[in-house]
Amino acid sequence: MYYEYFGLNYPPFKITPDTRLFYSGSDRGLVLEALIYAIKSGEGIIKVIGEVGSGKTMLCRKLEEMLPKRIEIVYIANPHLPPEMILYAIAIEMRLPITPEDNRLQVMHRLQMRLLEKHENNQQVVLFVEEAQGMPLETLEEIRLLSNLETTRNKLLQMVLFGQPELETHLSLPQMRQLKERITHSFYLKVLTRAHIRDYLHFRLHTVGYRGAPIFSPAAIRLLTKVSKGLMRRVNILADKALLAAFANEVHIIRPKHIRLAARDSGFPCPRFSTRTVITPFIVIGFILGFWFSPYRETLWTIFIEKLTVSMAYDSSTVKNSNSSTVQKTIPPTLPSMEPLLQQRIQATEKWLAKTNKQYYSIQIMQTAGNKTADLAKFLRQSEMQALLEELYIYRVNREGEFFWDVVYSEFADVESAMAAIATFPEKLQRNKPFLRNIATLGGEL
Repeated sequence: MYYEYFGLNYPPFKITPDTRLFYSGSDRGLVLEALIYAIKSGEGIIKVIGEVGSGKTMLCRKLEEMLPKRIEIVYIANPHLPPEMILYAIAIEMRLPITPEDNRLQVMHRLQMRLLEKHENNQQVVLFVEEAQGMPLETLEEIRLLSNLETTRNKLLQMVLFGQPELETHLSLPQMRQLKERITHSFYLKVLTRAHIRDYLHFRLHTVGYRGAPIFSPAAIRLLTKVSKGLMRRVNILADKALLAAFANEVHIIRPKHIRLAARDSGFPCPRFSTRTVITPFIVIGFILGFWFSPYRETLWTIFIEKLTVSMAYDSSTVKNSNSSTVQKTIPPTLPSMEPLLQQRIQATEKWLAKTNKQYYSIQIMQTAGNKTADLAKFLRQSEMQALLEELYIYRVNREGEFFWDVVYSEFADVESAMAAIATFPEKLQRNKPFLRNIATLGGEL
């Protein structure tokens, strides 16, 4: 749906585990490496604890992918097995020749023989139990007994228990003391912080092919962090629906309103007001006091006056042009120190936006920070850009207080002609993953 609109090769925020999108931040990568080491070392029982939706299943799939081929993995996907069935479930997963008539002793003997055979061939078997908090206590005790299968030096069957915090409660019970003492390693998956969520969104979008400017605004990430509570599954659900909402609105920036729509559609509680509105007065007072008592007050004051003068000059220029379009008024005046090439393209952009059909499309080919005018001019002077230069348009964007230069190319009456133009771009531009912009939406970003 929105994949082509944002220039994505495949879905970035599916809730089904896709190991290509495994995020190693927030200690996930460290936990993965520690699990691999513990399993290779032949440790007995390992425990991984994480909240609902914290990424345990993704970690489990990635762990399976990273383990060497000599290690066979046995899954217990249904934790609600009675104790008398767990042994049969393991035997079936290992494809042992058992029948319904075989008693428990016979199944245990065949399992032990198979494990010894694998050990002699330098192979290991590890049991993965997902949602272990839902396993009956008697079945957990049966698993402990299976950990007794060993040689004089090595365990024949290793185990990794993946569970929610309730598993810790179960293991703290007096009757679970023996199992708890057999656990050699315990790992905990933390919820994501706001910084981790920002990196997580960037990582996933970049992995699926996105090469444009940041899609999620800082305000949207703040709200997303609160609504998701740092849980990966919620982040995926909200990010996916927010992208769909932005696509429906024909915008390329996710704002808090898109997160609220996604939260409402998903049934997640969403705060109405940001805490920033509460703390802002204190920040302002602190800044004023710090400024007044600063030893550099005179220098700071000079800079402030200079900025204020430029701002007033800009405001007066917009008033004089009050009859112009909204888009035209938001373009800042060119500075005398700016390179002539940039001045020429900015002036051309003003004229173009004033006359072009707002229902047409343009192609965004790059974005750079507002203070990178020298780099932008260098980009425009490249030989590959000369054939496109007359139809390149540059405007400044204010996104959450940060300024950027956006560069778009030409105008197109329909999507098909714009996509055909992208196909003719030089390879250097193709690597930037250019994408379509509705010209009517450009004014909303300025």
